[in-house]
Amino acid sequence: MFTGIIEDIGVITDLKKELDNLHITVKSNITSELKIDQSVAHNGVCLTVVNIKGDEYTVTAIKETLDKTNLNTLNVGNKVNLERAMKLGDRLDGHIVQGHVDQIAICENIDEANGSWVFTFRYDSSLNNITIEKGSITVNGTSLTVVNSKRNSFSVAIIPYTYQHTNFNTFKIGTKVNLEFDVLGKYVSRLVNLGKLD
Repeated sequence: MFTGIIEDIGVITDLKKELDNLHITVKSNITSELKIDQSVAHNGVCLTVVNIKGDEYTVTAIKETLDKTNLNTLNVGNKVNLERAMKLGDRLDGHIVQGHVDQIAICENIDEANGSWVFTFRYDSSLNNITIEKGSITVNGTSLTVVNSKRNSFSVAIIPYTYQHTNFNTFKIGTKVNLEFDVLGKYVSRLVNLGKLD
């Protein structure tokens, strides 16, 4: 379980394919605090630490993960948002995030707003995921508030701190991002769609 509050920005230092798997090595300021078998969210994708060496660690993404997330677009030198799993009893500063990406979205607009930024993302609404105005959304692992919610798009407003301390500052129009929709909204959507099948 995660909160969507990014702890560090990691840099991809190595990518190794092994059959359908991708071994991702990341250089990070939090590496010294990690241990083998620990869960870390990478752009919102929960992955298990399988190796640690110096200030770098390695995780493995399987085909299912690569097919449904933007991890298959990573290159050496790319920046990824990192968050360790929350501790029981900690404050929940963001919202409940599972680290299970629902789908990819495309950044379709970036507006500077006199000290902040508004990013607009388009996603495939046929997968029955929904946003609501002022609801929660996780974009590349970052807990954010939805504005301008539409059937297949939404916007988020990014303050300077978030812009500087996440990989939002690398986004361009066309950038693919990972989305995890609010867990309560996913259950409501599923129940509604099950009712349509009966």
